[in-house]
Amino acid sequence: MINLNNPKLDFALTAVQQAALLTEEIQEEMVSPAITKQDRSPVTVADFAAQAVVGYYLERRFPEAVLVGEENADVLREPAGRETLEKVTEFVRRVIPGLSPDRVCEYIDRGQGEVEDSYWTLDPVDGTKGFLRGDQYAVALARVEEGRVEVGVLGCPNLPPDQLGDLEGSGTLLAAVRGEGSWMTVLEESPADQVYKQILVSKQADPARARILRSFESGHTNVSQIDEFQDALGTTSKPVRMDSQAKYALLAAGEGEVYLRLLSADRTEYKEKVWDQAAGSVLVEEAGGMVTDLDGVALDFSWGRELSGNRGLCATNGLLHKDALQALGAIQA
Repeated sequence: MINLNNPKLDFALTAVQQAALLTEEIQEEMVSPAITKQDRSPVTVADFAAQAVVGYYLERRFPEAVLVGEENADVLREPAGRETLEKVTEFVRRVIPGLSPDRVCEYIDRGQGEVEDSYWTLDPVDGTKGFLRGDQYAVALARVEEGRVEVGVLGCPNLPPDQLGDLEGSGTLLAAVRGEGSWMTVLEESPADQVYKQILVSKQADPARARILRSFESGHTNVSQIDEFQDALGTTSKPVRMDSQAKYALLAAGEGEVYLRLLSADRTEYKEKVWDQAAGSVLVEEAGGMVTDLDGVALDFSWGRELSGNRGLCATNGLLHKDALQALGAIQA
């Protein structure tokens, strides 16, 4: 059973649940069918609000802890950012009543910590395009110790639990602790009512039947090379398309076998951010899968805010990892 007496896990579950539920409200109230691709105001509000909520809970539970997050509040303190700050504060007060705009900025800025031996890392809204479409995104929080992720939690408001298991609800909360497995529950349930179900990766060992998890967003990966990879692997299964670290959730729960982050042709020096991979990677590993970079090297989260010692990403159910790396070698030779 999941150990809810673990104080780090308890903090992460509480913070992610509250932040994810708040981003869900922001998505429902601010994202409309008429929104343009250039109008990022809803996701901007959600990013800041979620990071403020996590910063607040971190200060209450572990005041000396380091948080490495995606956002900082500099732009909100400028005159041009006043209206956005007011909107962010309005939403954050639904979770933390009476909070001042200055305090909201201070909690957001908790995320400006530098990578140390031990730190937390947060992506407040992973999957910008999915969020703006009213589709999949995730709040991702992880604890890193000596370069390795020890605790990871994902809050996926638009991922139905019955897509991953036999739980019913309209949002999923997933958690993993190193050495203790990966688990899921319903996002909206109160802690007293939550039932956790252990999740495991697929047992599919035939490359021809592998399901590749792919993003809708093409800016972070090499789309044409993924097509080449699929041919090299020999799979005939239809790919599963989904934004954000929700793909890690599907992989961990056996609803896909391979997830790649290849290097775009015009961004060959790109390095993954720690907050983009930390929570999801431990979720897959603790469900029985394997996560490395494109060269088969384990991810090292000790370098800084980027995975500077790694190149891209290859995550699988473990059984197909060797096949995936061989296919990658074939297309990159």
